[in-house]
Amino acid sequence: MLSNKSILITGGTGSFGKRFTERIFKLYNPKKIIIYSRDEFKQDIMKKELMLKYPDKIDKLRFFIGDVRDKDRLNRAFDDVDYVVHAAAMKQVPACEYNPFEAIKTNIHGAQNVIDAALDRGVKKVVALSTDKAVNPINLYGGTKLVSDKLFVAANAYSGAKGTIFSVVRYGNVAGSRGSVIPFFEDLIQKGCKELPITDFRMTRFWITLEQGIELVFKALEESKGGETYISKIPSFKITDLAKAMLNDVELKEVGIREGEKLHEVMITRDDSRTTYEYEKHYIIYPHFEWWNVEKFFTPGGKLIEEGFEYNSGNNVEWLEVKQLREEMLKLRMYNHGKDSSRSEVAVTK
Repeated sequence: MLSNKSILITGGTGSFGKRFTERIFKLYNPKKIIIYSRDEFKQDIMKKELMLKYPDKIDKLRFFIGDVRDKDRLNRAFDDVDYVVHAAAMKQVPACEYNPFEAIKTNIHGAQNVIDAALDRGVKKVVALSTDKAVNPINLYGGTKLVSDKLFVAANAYSGAKGTIFSVVRYGNVAGSRGSVIPFFEDLIQKGCKELPITDFRMTRFWITLEQGIELVFKALEESKGGETYISKIPSFKITDLAKAMLNDVELKEVGIREGEKLHEVMITRDDSRTTYEYEKHYIIYPHFEWWNVEKFFTPGGKLIEEGFEYNSGNNVEWLEVKQLREEMLKLRMYNHGKDSSRSEVAVTK
């Protein structure tokens, strides 16, 4: 699929961009991979890391300094590009709340710029990374990502019969990612804390690894026809069980939900259920527009879910208990230790 193709990743120096680039090098022989981001220091670090791992393919890697806010720069970067994965965004909830205009410029205006550049340059496919926070948003970050998702889905109406295909991939916080609960607990444990703070004892989350997120992006790149929102079928876990898995005999303290925080992660709303189809390992939410039709855009093999179904981490049918969480974190630690030393190692204290 990606052999002899040009792939551009916005925000490509992040955890996703690094691992996604490695996976492309392992599975395909691309024409080139373009890393589009703002930070030249992170680009230099990424280049040095990949030079050691893939010395025979480093000549296929290009680093492009640019901001998704800059439409002209995007238009230049998208020249002769076949596939785009849009991962660039302002993602920290407090930062977006305190700097709302900046979040809008990056997450909404930036999305529009990516769409326009892709259409103007004849990009084959664009896959945009979304978040559970875009579903029934209660903070500005979620609100901007909701708008972004809507823009990418609607963009298919502008691409014509043989034009660019736009789709969305949605998942929550990746297990062990920066700013998530695992490294937060890990830091407290390493400092000798025996008591871990829980914002609400009822709180649940979905468990998804970076590799699972990448697999979903590959699926979207391979089979999307336009307007789909892809969501993985993954297990849930209780935050209290996570704390117990990371530290035996842990004491838990309920400290109250933070501003902009939800009890459960929601991926599919009841209203979306009317256009959501279930597949073996994922769901697809299809758009409800005049330009969308089953014959042209539907992916075979799906079954319409029951109306009123809501996919959230609190009503899931698959759960990770304490023992399973401990096993998953050990796998995560071993993988990260061997593959990417820049990522936090998960602490599991028995």
